[in-house]
Amino acid sequence: MTAANQAPDDSERELREQMAARGRSLFERRFTHGSTGNLSVRLNDGILVTPTDSSLGSLAPDRIAKVSFDGEHLAGDRPSKEAFLHLSMYRSRPQEFAVVHLHSTYSVAVSCMAEIDPENVLPPITAYQLMRVGRCPLVPFYAPGDMELAAAVGEQAKTTRAMLLANHGPVIAGKSLAAAVAAAEELEETARLFLLLRGIPTRLVPDFHP
Repeated sequence: MTAANQAPDDSERELREQMAARGRSLFERRFTHGSTGNLSVRLNDGILVTPTDSSLGSLAPDRIAKVSFDGEHLAGDRPSKEAFLHLSMYRSRPQEFAVVHLHSTYSVAVSCMAEIDPENVLPPITAYQLMRVGRCPLVPFYAPGDMELAAAVGEQAKTTRAMLLANHGPVIAGKSLAAAVAAAEELEETARLFLLLRGIPTRLVPDFHP
């Protein structure tokens, strides 16, 4: 990953401030809770990722961790223990500049369901789901901290920017932090609609290629 891969026109300081603002917004709107969830953005010499045991509602820009592409802690507080998920996404998707991982309620609920299609957990309910999220497979369950999860995430990320970790939550990438957050919000709202419509005859979006 070279300097050409860095998000255009955004300094590291500006990206830190964006992460704090976006994290606070997600927390205040209950897309995450407690110290769950983590955000990252890609730089030309590594990634910025939220610190371990931190709340997205109260991130201090200067304390956000900086990690090399090899996983070395370079600056800031100790990185999230799930930083390896973010690094795996970036390795498989060099065109993306940000990754959002949440424990958002409706998406987690869907990830716990026994009878969902592991190749694409949500049917095409809205056009915006298809445009912002796309195919969303289910990654099998791994215990927290299991490094095999990184390989599973990386494999799925070769063909999709969004996925649900079984009994855990969504991981989604975007070409900017704003785009990744918007996609995560769309995924959560689609999961909510899916659960509301369970058992109700539903008209799905016809074959549609955004």
